[in-house]
Amino acid sequence: MSEVRADYGLAQSDDALKSATVISPLEIVKLVLPVYLLLVAGAVLRRTGLIRKEHDAGIMRVVFSVMFPCFILDKILGSSGLHSGSGVLWAIGLGGGMILVGILLGYGVARLIGLENGTGMRTFALSAGCQNYGYTAVPVVEIIWGSSALGLLFVHNVGVEIAIWSVGVMLLSGGRKFFWRALLNGPMIAVVVGLLLVALNVDQLVTGPARVAMSLTGVGAFPLAILLTGCSMVDMVGAERPCWKIIVGGAVTRLVLAPIAILCAAKYLPLPVGIRQVLVVQAAMPAGMTSIMLARIYGGRPGVAVQVVLATTVLSLLTLPWIITWGNQWIGLHPLIP
Repeated sequence: MSEVRADYGLAQSDDALKSATVISPLEIVKLVLPVYLLLVAGAVLRRTGLIRKEHDAGIMRVVFSVMFPCFILDKILGSSGLHSGSGVLWAIGLGGGMILVGILLGYGVARLIGLENGTGMRTFALSAGCQNYGYTAVPVVEIIWGSSALGLLFVHNVGVEIAIWSVGVMLLSGGRKFFWRALLNGPMIAVVVGLLLVALNVDQLVTGPARVAMSLTGVGAFPLAILLTGCSMVDMVGAERPCWKIIVGGAVTRLVLAPIAILCAAKYLPLPVGIRQVLVVQAAMPAGMTSIMLARIYGGRPGVAVQVVLATTVLSLLTLPWIITWGNQWIGLHPLIP
């Protein structure tokens, strides 16, 4: 995907917008289908024993600590959308803010379907309120908007991480502790370093063999991560007896109510185009698997989170193209067919 197309996606002229061919739901399905096929491939590789459970920890450690940070830094350096201080602040603020809105929506739906403290209400609120902002969102953003939008997505995710490791953990554990150490990870450090280099206007100087090596290291992060996500999802199938009120409630929260809230923010707030692009994709994302991990660590009900994640991931193949298409048309964004 060329940088020309990436830059074009962030700064389209009025004439280009008028003459652009608006992308259809079917075309979006074709564009994002490889992501879902990788999930299926991961499930098949797990079932056939080619990727065993004991492989997961080592692979994910390399992906999360080495490959993903290299990918992030490579995409942030030279990103035109990050030269605006207000844009960076908007991205971080909305990243955390929309997670909090999602959790509140999840709380409301949890009460409507009869969940209470001790029966999964808090886990439901977190899992339904927190979208997939990483391994699935990144390739979708790049496919639809190009590489330049990724820098803003990674900055947006700083706000998401802060909200999850503060409000999310306090919600599940019942405590008031902010887990700052959880934010000291490879991806977060890569974002901070990248933003510093951009702010100092020296990011364009990172070139040559070192930059190429960094790019080559990062390019495989998401195929591997998505494959392992597929492995993890097939492991979860059958682990918990399905509860239809949780499945339906989670789908309504994550795939109907949360998208409405996110798209309203994208339309009515005074945001740069790049952030609007990121929010449209975030609105279409299923629930993130982070909630399952947090529920296991901090005393939640992992089975509730598993049901929400599995249901919304499967249904998102149907809802994602429509949310992105309608969102683009309503907000006035015009992705082009590559």
